[in-house]
Amino acid sequence: METLDVIPLRSFLAIASCGGFHRAAAALHLSQSAVSQHVRRLEQVVGAPLVERSGRLMAFTPRGESLLAEARRIVDLHDEVLRTVRVPDETGTLVLGSTEHGAEQMLPEIISTLKRDAPDTEVRIRLDRTARVSEALEAGRLDLAVVLEIGEPSPAQRRLRLGWFAGPEWTAPLNEPVPLIQFDPPCVMRPAVLDLMAANGRAFRTAVEVGDLAGGLSAARSGLGAILLPVVDRGLEGLRPVPGLPVPPPLRMVVRGRHGIPARIVRSVQNAVDAAFA
Repeated sequence: METLDVIPLRSFLAIASCGGFHRAAAALHLSQSAVSQHVRRLEQVVGAPLVERSGRLMAFTPRGESLLAEARRIVDLHDEVLRTVRVPDETGTLVLGSTEHGAEQMLPEIISTLKRDAPDTEVRIRLDRTARVSEALEAGRLDLAVVLEIGEPSPAQRRLRLGWFAGPEWTAPLNEPVPLIQFDPPCVMRPAVLDLMAANGRAFRTAVEVGDLAGGLSAARSGLGAILLPVVDRGLEGLRPVPGLPVPPPLRMVVRGRHGIPARIVRSVQNAVDAAFA
């Protein structure tokens, strides 16, 4: 009997969250070949391709999109059951949830920090939208959460830049509403986008709604509109910055811990996040 193993499903979800195999591998601290092998294993179980490539870009097949929705439910249920029934051991497990944005850039730094400051702790990573990560922390399914917030950071936090991105050939129309690619609710940045466009008197329309980062990147690369994203130093493959649109508000990346997590661990992870975006 074929089974859907949790480890390959985690890699599959990371591909969607990070926007590609390379970024997912970096975020999970795995080799790209390992992530590719995980996808091939899932394709063998499903009996159909889950991703398709066009040059250097990738997209999910309809079967892959269906598996994504189910994979989130499977992994969430698996982790919740494990946390409920598992007998605590000496090492313990720390479940860290992180926003998809900038995951490739900051997760290697976070993992290295936790290996140094909590060497006997197994670290499990969950990548998702900020709203869902926050919800999981409040529900007790996470120990730590790295989330995005709109607003000026404190002196101890690193300020991030938001920027407009689109496909290489896309240009903003002059006399028509600007087509935007937006994340479906709940979304931290969506209200900021609406307020920003209204404050600048810029007409817009929601051309595409997406449920995750991979969908947003694919839509932008296809030339369907502009998308607001955090600026990362590695750039965004297949996209370019779009000039002439309203300047986005400031953004901060914040680390939060559930009740009982040592404050020093929260501070260490916040320092790692700040270092990653320095």
